[in-house]
Amino acid sequence: MSTAPISGRRVTAAAEGDVVVFLIGMRINRWRAVRHWLPVLTAMPRMLKELSRDRDSGLLGHRALSGGPRVFTVAQYWESREKLLAYASDQGGQHRPAWAAFNRRVRGSKGGVGIWHETYIVPAGSYESIYVDMPPAGLGAAWGVEPVGRRGERAAQRLASGAV
Repeated sequence: MSTAPISGRRVTAAAEGDVVVFLIGMRINRWRAVRHWLPVLTAMPRMLKELSRDRDSGLLGHRALSGGPRVFTVAQYWESREKLLAYASDQGGQHRPAWAAFNRRVRGSKGGVGIWHETYIVPAGSYESIYVDMPPAGLGAAWGVEPVGRRGERAAQRLASGAV
């Protein structure tokens, strides 16, 4: 739960240009297969910590999403597709050894744990956000927030005009 103060106003994400959204998750398929799913579960916090310490990594923000007791998802916001891919292939980072270990473990897991990811590159002018009376979240937490432009303006109007 966020301890950031509630804004008390209508704001929107201050994002500019393309936005890269990376969703990654895991599903525990067999609770008793702890030796297969626990390393997967604990790898993501290590990677997020590593990325958060490196301002040049390209990770702008992240948010854990609830999917029930066996599904874990993290939404990540990246500066660029190139920086996301650079991290994924970095030989010296946390991702490569975690991915290699997962691939070794999955052979004997009999489907004990599943993983997935999706990457979206959202072109400038094709995203919209609004936050009312709450701390910045998601895209707003990653890019910062600014007041909504015109009083009474609706999200659908901003998207239709390309003025997001």
